[in-house]
Amino acid sequence: MLEYRIDRRSGIATYLQIVQQTKQALRMGVLEPGDRLPTAREVVEATAINPNTVLKAYRELEREGLVEARRGLGTFIRATLGTTPAAASPLRGELADWARRARAEGLDRDDVAALFTSVLDQHFKGDDA
Repeated sequence: MLEYRIDRRSGIATYLQIVQQTKQALRMGVLEPGDRLPTAREVVEATAINPNTVLKAYRELEREGLVEARRGLGTFIRATLGTTPAAASPLRGELADWARRARAEGLDRDDVAALFTSVLDQHFKGDDA
């Protein structure tokens, strides 16, 4: 089952972090149609956030057609993102090697994220992805 990690220092709204992490799990093949998301209560117990925040995230995912709420049963994945899970891509190994080299050269997580984001922005200008 998916476990959400909330970064209170990120500047990103908590509900959006849940939405983003769910979408990432869909892209990576961690979640597939039919899988149940953790209940709001489970997320609250694991992260100490307000239940309304979880419900807002789940409503946003439902609005996007990615999940469906089934009364009394929970919230279930309805659709995937992408055609094949990104985890299956051979590029994952190359990216892992690159991350190891970056770490060996003394870059920390924030440095790597900034570098990677700048390259993404350069190569995916104007994309909504």
